[in-house]
Amino acid sequence: MPRLIDHDATGPRYLDESDIDDEKGDIAICMCGLSESYPFCDGSHNRTADESDDHLYRYHNTEKSRQIVDRIVYADGTEERFEAEY
Repeated sequence: MPRLIDHDATGPRYLDESDIDDEKGDIAICMCGLSESYPFCDGSHNRTADESDDHLYRYHNTEKSRQIVDRIVYADGTEERFEAEY
């Protein structure tokens, strides 16, 4: 299930004891890139539950939307196509 996700972070996020959840006592780091409280997991990965292995998905965090991508065109003019049946 490949995904294209925008990240606007420009550097690392350093964690300290104030990042620990007082109730749960844990820190969950987002691994999907969809969290609104990135780098912390907020459960946004649940949006990916119905993804198909046959598609490439583009997630727009600001719009909270998802599109199926059929190709990517790079700055040098080359492109990558995804020929899944829709």
